[in-house]
Amino acid sequence: MFNFNGELLEDNTSFLNEKNRGVQLGDAVFEELRVLNGDIVFLEDHYLRLMSSMRILRMEIPMNFTMEFMEEEILKGLSENDLKEAKQIKFTVFRNSQNDFSKSDNSISYFITSNTLTNPFFILNEGAYEVELFKDFYKNSSMLSNLDTNNKVLNVVGAIYAQENDYQDCLLLNERKQVIEALNGNLFVVKGNQIKTAPLTDGCINSILRKKLIDIVLKINDFEFIEDSISPFELQKADELFITNNIDGIISISKYRKKDFVNTTAKNLIGKLNAAARMSLTAGV
Repeated sequence: MFNFNGELLEDNTSFLNEKNRGVQLGDAVFEELRVLNGDIVFLEDHYLRLMSSMRILRMEIPMNFTMEFMEEEILKGLSENDLKEAKQIKFTVFRNSQNDFSKSDNSISYFITSNTLTNPFFILNEGAYEVELFKDFYKNSSMLSNLDTNNKVLNVVGAIYAQENDYQDCLLLNERKQVIEALNGNLFVVKGNQIKTAPLTDGCINSILRKKLIDIVLKINDFEFIEDSISPFELQKADELFITNNIDGIISISKYRKKDFVNTTAKNLIGKLNAAARMSLTAGV
């Protein structure tokens, strides 16, 4: 079952027409969330990010589109059995149909899909994970690049390149050839006691996990947090590289070119990230 504008439909039901702007123009934005035992992890953060994304894209936000409404619509599509499992939710909002980019009333529709997660909480992926720079195309350092939109062609082509060359992931560059993120999430670079990630102005995704991890690191006296541009030359000098995303949690990069990396810092942070997730459920946000 999935939720389309509040109506529950059976899987594989046709519900979009050929003029859909999300398909024709990539005119859609989404949030990926986790649901544990009927509670949504970091609900308030995801809601505020979705509202911000819709405003940036000049979508019309209905008056009833409150955080409580978002929560109700997500849970509406989950059965009693679903609520006992860990679920990945994708909440997609698109502008209503007119495949002419210059014609729209800016009103929106939404659909909500779900998948079962293997692990209820965030995990640390410690397997072999080799990466390389993807230099065929660059990501622009603009505010639009901070959003999760349906335009993921750069990630798709990059993933094909990684598969063809036996890499687990690739690192993306902006037009100034600064490293901004991985195909699979935000990148963090560890050198000594410093933890560094690219600023939003460089064009990385403004993800909830990025925000939460920064909040955690800032509270740990043993680490110095730096938000600054990352040069490709820094990567091989680093002690540790890891990626964060809302589904996997933390992925340790094991190899970049001739450099092998440890995952000491990632192991330190994964428990704290799960503690923050549990606290958000307890607080109801």
